[in-house]
Amino acid sequence: MKIINKILNKINRSTGAKRIMLAMFAVASIAQCFAAGNGMAGINEATSMISSYFDPGTKLIYAIGAVVGLIGGVKVYGKFSSGDPDTSKTAASWFGACIFLIVAATILRSFFL
Repeated sequence: MKIINKILNKINRSTGAKRIMLAMFAVASIAQCFAAGNGMAGINEATSMISSYFDPGTKLIYAIGAVVGLIGGVKVYGKFSSGDPDTSKTAASWFGACIFLIVAATILRSFFL
């Protein structure tokens, strides 16, 4: 309240365009003060909205991990059947990708919820 009184006193002492600018500044700052009161409700609403996306997001990442695992299995089988000497490296990379997706989804879920 002291800040508002100081601003109003400055407006009364100034002249012309300066008075108009100070009046607009006062109105904007007062509106800002009243609008800031609902900030906590907005933060709580945003938190609940974001946390509601974690269950479908986790299931989506698990599904992507399953698809990556199936594609990787087919690729590794193709390399193994053709006698490619690079089969173990390919299998390790696809298996690592699947494990990463599953672990990343689990860690993100436990970290943020």
